[in-house]
Amino acid sequence: MTSQDSARLGGLWNHRNFRLLLIGETTSKLGTSVTAVLLPLLAVGTLHASPWMIGLLTAAPWVPWLIIGLPAGAWVDRLPRRTIMLSCNLVSATLLVSVPAAWWLDTLSIWHVLVVALLTGAASVFFSTAYSAYLPSLIDKADLMDGNAKLQAADQTTRVAGPGLGGLVAQFVGSAIGLLFEVLAYVVSTVCLLSIRATESLPAREPRPMVREIADGLRFVTGDRYVRTITVFGAAVNMALAGYQATQIVFLVRSVGAAPGLVGMLVAFGGAGGILGGLAASRVSRRFGTARGLLYVQLVASPFGLLIPLTHEGPGLALFAVGSTMMMAGLVACNVIIVSFRQSYCPPGLIGRVTATTLFVNFSTIPLGALLGGAMNTVLGLRPTMWVVCAGLCATSGILLSAPLRRLRDLPVSQHVPAA
Repeated sequence: MTSQDSARLGGLWNHRNFRLLLIGETTSKLGTSVTAVLLPLLAVGTLHASPWMIGLLTAAPWVPWLIIGLPAGAWVDRLPRRTIMLSCNLVSATLLVSVPAAWWLDTLSIWHVLVVALLTGAASVFFSTAYSAYLPSLIDKADLMDGNAKLQAADQTTRVAGPGLGGLVAQFVGSAIGLLFEVLAYVVSTVCLLSIRATESLPAREPRPMVREIADGLRFVTGDRYVRTITVFGAAVNMALAGYQATQIVFLVRSVGAAPGLVGMLVAFGGAGGILGGLAASRVSRRFGTARGLLYVQLVASPFGLLIPLTHEGPGLALFAVGSTMMMAGLVACNVIIVSFRQSYCPPGLIGRVTATTLFVNFSTIPLGALLGGAMNTVLGLRPTMWVVCAGLCATSGILLSAPLRRLRDLPVSQHVPAA
């Protein structure tokens, strides 16, 4: 189906292969969002883990990005992407089944749960890299923005619905048995992937040593001025956002005095903003262009984050709701534009390595930002720290204002097509 056909027949909603990918990925992300609640509840309530172990459990899914993130990109460029995704689903489902099985046999330990979190995180590295590289083989380049917008909106929806659903699952069936919910989600994702009718062709290339292939991805990201600028922007945003996320809940509880139920409601505004940003990205890009749209969204949305440190009890809670909604809407819209640019701009034979390299750089700043946020909370206090991290998110706009982006209307769609 061509772009013209999809537009005439109702867009990507009528694109069978994309619809299957969307259903499978949304179901999988919902399962992951539920598990993100169930694993800590299992560790605290059933295994009586210490705060230090809870910290390790929280960090475990991110650690594999720092260890195997770059090699994963080289493997994704060597092998069929759908095969990698199916294998990751199988591995993750098997690992998660082992937790309720061990609980039923009364042999479950916190170390078992920690290893499962670490290994499913490793599977997620390969799945995420392959998934981003697989989408361009399913739909036309002209549809990438629309496709990524729909996928991001669905992802943000699962982030809003997942924690509440996870709490209900834990309450009615228990945290250990509740992990079977994500196993079922992996089954749905696998069925959807197997049902996709599309021939995936890998670019012909000579086999080379793994180190050289990884170096190719690094060289492309650091040497291309467009990709380099956007990668640095993503890393800076993630560092500030990690500090914000490490601060927001304790800020609402201790500085603002919000009750736990109200805290959950206020945090959900950020997820709702993410949904709006995902849905608005395509329209903004068509109206202003991809490069200007990226700049305008960040310049307009990020200053709303400065309302958050002003939050106080009563009517002042609206400042947090508005600030977090607009800030997250801008960040998600930027992410849609950036991912679509990367998928269309990068050479097909390099897209796995370029994706892995950019994600490696972007995700490596998350632990640093979280640690800095925690340190500033201790030294400066909660409200001053919130000012610092929200101002930091605003300051990242300066990276996008640097050459070459500020003179462009649209980001280039390939290395061989100059930007307008």
